[in-house]
Amino acid sequence: MKKFEQFAKEKRYLLGVSPATLEWYNHSLRWLKSEEPDETELKNAVVRMREAGCKPSACNSYLRAINSYLKWSGSRLKAPKLKEEQRVLPTFSVEDIQKIIAWKPKDHCGRRLHTIMLALADTGCRIGELLSLRWSDVDFDNLLLTVTGKGNKQRKIPFSFELRKHLVRFKHEHQLVFPTRQGRKLGRRDVLRDVKRTCRGLGVVTPERTLHAFRHTFAANYLRRGGSVFHLQKALGHSSLEMTRRYANLNVADLQKMHPQVSLLSQGACQ
Repeated sequence: MKKFEQFAKEKRYLLGVSPATLEWYNHSLRWLKSEEPDETELKNAVVRMREAGCKPSACNSYLRAINSYLKWSGSRLKAPKLKEEQRVLPTFSVEDIQKIIAWKPKDHCGRRLHTIMLALADTGCRIGELLSLRWSDVDFDNLLLTVTGKGNKQRKIPFSFELRKHLVRFKHEHQLVFPTRQGRKLGRRDVLRDVKRTCRGLGVVTPERTLHAFRHTFAANYLRRGGSVFHLQKALGHSSLEMTRRYANLNVADLQKMHPQVSLLSQGACQ
């Protein structure tokens, strides 16, 4: 399939997409049986996705890649998104974050894990961004991290003075901030395993998508405390505001707390 290959080559060599993004494109385009799909073929591709057990969110991910290909190929067609269930994103409770902050690990591995968890909660970084972080990316004077996100795009994000204390205490001779003892990059699965085990020991309930839930928690807390959704978009490295707006879906407790402030009856408007 020459057009698919040419599309992938241009994404790789002209736009410099990451290997993970390139694999996403390749995997998504496998749902198409033709390099020049018509409207019927696009519908059939979605049917095949659903028959294979793909959730609407997964289908929409594939369709974004397919639409990128359609636009590149000059097609006027665009595969419509499926309706997704609006779910409240999983987060840690404030009490659970406090338990994590108060944890006092005794050994090097524990201190490394503790600093990783604090950094996830404090910055909203993706775990992959954090595990690739180098000491040269840490600006201790201005409290800024330079992280490399999706599409190899770099962005600067602030971190707290409290996290600075932990990073200074954890400083070592390796280039990576959170390496193995040999200086190599830590595995995401190993971090996930250790985070879950530590949370159980601390009596912390681990939400779904545990490592990404730190990012959700950061974003939800940012908005609760009056942060701008536009600033949050930049901090999270989202390419569109639509992605960031998902975090505006407050949970029931948030709505209950907010209601007396906005209720017309509570303010005596009907008196």
